[in-house]
Amino acid sequence: MPETERVPYTVYRCRTPLVIDGRLDEPSWLVAPRSPRFVDVIGGTPALYDTRAAVLWDDYALYVGYWFEEPYVRAEITQRDGIIFSENDAEVFIDGGDTYYEFEINALGTVYEVFYIWKDAYQRSGRYDVPEFDLLTRDAVAFGGNHDRSGTRFWRGSHPRGLRWAFLDWDFPGLQAAVHRKGPLNDPTVVGQGWTVELAFPWAGMGWLANGRALPPQEGDVWRLLFARYEKLALNGQATHVGWSWDPVGSDDNHAPEKFTPIRFSSKYVDEAD
Repeated sequence: MPETERVPYTVYRCRTPLVIDGRLDEPSWLVAPRSPRFVDVIGGTPALYDTRAAVLWDDYALYVGYWFEEPYVRAEITQRDGIIFSENDAEVFIDGGDTYYEFEINALGTVYEVFYIWKDAYQRSGRYDVPEFDLLTRDAVAFGGNHDRSGTRFWRGSHPRGLRWAFLDWDFPGLQAAVHRKGPLNDPTVVGQGWTVELAFPWAGMGWLANGRALPPQEGDVWRLLFARYEKLALNGQATHVGWSWDPVGSDDNHAPEKFTPIRFSSKYVDEAD
């Protein structure tokens, strides 16, 4: 379905505070509407392993939960901000108009974060020209998307908006993240039931992503997020890295905020939703 025709997912309020332990066993998660089965990020065909997501909110934070089928859960990277996308991971991107934020986590609970500001929005003496995003003192690099440094798209990538500044040392204020594994880790002899992910992104840390919207959101506000999962599969003796997402992006470059999944906030409590 074209992104302009996508019906936004309704995000309901949770009635009681959530304990971020990765288990997704609170009453609010048990009744929260789950996404359809994830699809291939490029072609839109159903994911090999069942993958679902749900979103909740309250006055404190935006909450994301993931349910991942995976018979042999694997994860090796333990270094904070290591290249998590080189192995199996869960990902969330949040669109902020002139900015966006990338979050990744593996089954060990290792976190990777990057904050992006589109270069055409970064103006001298502008709103982003502040110490938090100082290009000389922060760990900032120019980034053209996943197609950067390849073929005719060398340097600028394939997105029509061009380059963005990527701040590799930016951390989401107050972020809480946890995973729960239902089976052994890195043991190919025992079949497990997969793993779950539970995330809390406090509204107090969303200032650079609000894009003029109220924090916390108001009834009917629409945001765009990418909900994705990347998996290394061993097929015919070769490793194949595939991406699955709530809605397809249509490309192996998932840095396309205009194609993220729309979510609409409701003031209804999730246990009272139709």
